[in-house]
Formats: sequence, C-alpha cells, structure tokens
Amino acid sequence: QWRTAYIASSNLEKINPNGPFRVYLQKVLFDDEQGTLDFYVRHEGKWEHKHVMGIKQEDGTYAADCKYECFTDEGKNIFEVAYASKNFMVTHNINVDEHGKKTVMTGLFVKPNIEEKGLQKFKELTEEKGIDEKNIVNFIKS
Repeated sequence: QWRTAYIASSNLEKINPNGPFRVYLQKVLFDDEQGTLDFYVRHEGKWEHKHVMGIKQEDGTYAADCKYECFTDEGKNIFEVAYASKNFMVTHNINVDEHGKKTVMTGLFVKPNIEEKGLQKFKELTEEKGIDEKNIVNFIKS
C-alpha cells in the first residue's frame, strides 16, 4: 500500500486542497519497458484508477499528455521517476497548463513509512528544481 508523503510545487495552488495535483496514491504499477504508470488517486472520497502512457525520452524521463477528469488542469506533463526503491519513490513533474503556465513539482511516495534516505532524496531534488522549502506540503499530517 503506497501513500503520498510530501509534494512540493512552484505554484502552491496546484497542490492545495482541491488543487488539480493534490494526489493521494494507493497503488503504483510502473512498467519501464512500456512507459506506463498505473496508479490510484483519491478524488471526492473515491479511489480512481489512472493509466498514463508516456514516451521515454533519451534522458530517461517520460513525456505524457495527462488529461484526467478529476484534474481541472488539462495540460502537458513531463513526468520522471527520479529515484525508486521497493519502499519509496521520488518523482518530478513539469506541467504546462492550457494558458502556457509552467509548474514544477516533486513528490515523495512511500510504502509503508518514510525512510530517511527517501526524504533526503526528495529534499535534494526539490532544491535542485528550484522549489522553495516553504512550498513543501506534508501529506502525512494533512
């Protein structure tokens, strides 16, 4: 059982309550060969299955057009699993919305609890991507 631990964003509106990228994970299935990511997000009290198919880029990231009914923000996304182990996953996403506004996000997803190594990798990536520390939301406490 996976869960969202932290998400950071260059635009806090995207991850505030009712924000389009306030994502609660339950289950993650990542197929590196096929470039697919299956996960469940919580929306209006129900778990919804999402399937993302991306095109693997030369640098190992995946470019994907993510258009979810539960996300009011339809746009282009470049999603990267920056670091993964059997107990945690650190991600990076760049969203460009329909108005051309770019938002940079990082996330830490854990199974079952936060490990120091995972938290450190998340903080390093968040800093590297230029996201202010005050824009980190703790999902465990919220």
